[in-house]
Amino acid sequence: PELTYAWIFNEYPTFVHQDNRRFVSQETGNLYIAKVEASDVGNYTCVVTNMVTNSRVLGPPTPLILRNDGVMGEYEPKIEVQFPETVPSAKGTTVKLECFALGK
Repeated sequence: PELTYAWIFNEYPTFVHQDNRRFVSQETGNLYIAKVEASDVGNYTCVVTNMVTNSRVLGPPTPLILRNDGVMGEYEPKIEVQFPETVPSAKGTTVKLECFALGK
């Protein structure tokens, strides 16, 4: 890919590491965090790297605040998919499709 995405947590060089709760989409650049915990609270900054020119651009910091007042409510379960109608690929290559389940 020409562009790659990463997220800084609070200050450089602390990057968000993907695990069973955190995922960085290399299609959209979105950061997904499941079951947000107190340790996730802080500022997140998106880093976009152009692999062709080897240059980086940082977005503005976005704060994550943990709410305990229930204002956000509960969301009905839904699946978000943005699959193209067809995905051309060469035989033997790996194709990765992103699908996210949201809500309770």
